[in-house]
Amino acid sequence: MAFRDRYLTGRSQTPVRILDVGGLDVNGSYRDLFSASAWTYTALDVTSGPNVDVVVESPYTWSEVASGSVDAVISGQAFEHIPYFWITMLEIERVLTPGGLCCILAPSRGPEHRHPVDCWRFYTDGMKSLAEFTRMETLEAFTEWGDVGDWASDLWHDSMLVCRKPDRGSWLNFRRACARWVQHRASTWDMK
Repeated sequence: MAFRDRYLTGRSQTPVRILDVGGLDVNGSYRDLFSASAWTYTALDVTSGPNVDVVVESPYTWSEVASGSVDAVISGQAFEHIPYFWITMLEIERVLTPGGLCCILAPSRGPEHRHPVDCWRFYTDGMKSLAEFTRMETLEAFTEWGDVGDWASDLWHDSMLVCRKPDRGSWLNFRRACARWVQHRASTWDMK
């Protein structure tokens, strides 16, 4: 995986806590890609099943995962199935440590594939907007428009976002956590 090779190379001997959001093994898993001996890989999903370590009740609130407890979040082919993915992005920002990295892959096209719903397709600007919404720094965002010669990849033309939760110092990190809590509560108020 390009994210691992670009951003985690040289850290295989350093403890890295990795959270895979939407980690249910439907067509494969990222577990083997993040199997360095010092790394801890945890797959989170709303459904129990193959590859899932943590089952959450809602994609929008993860009481099972502590704030600032994860060094890297990955999510592949899950965001198109999350009706209010921007609220999920707030949870990702919450659980990341300051300086933590996030990598999201989602299709820009392809046929409907309900699991159990199929709500969205993503482009580069949408990915950048996710990072901006959560006040994270975009490191890279793109849509794979060209065919790569793999029929499955060529069908979906995935978009990718890699972003970083900035470390603003303890006081500003605390203020941001408070602001995020208010933003999250406002976003989920009518969903209960």
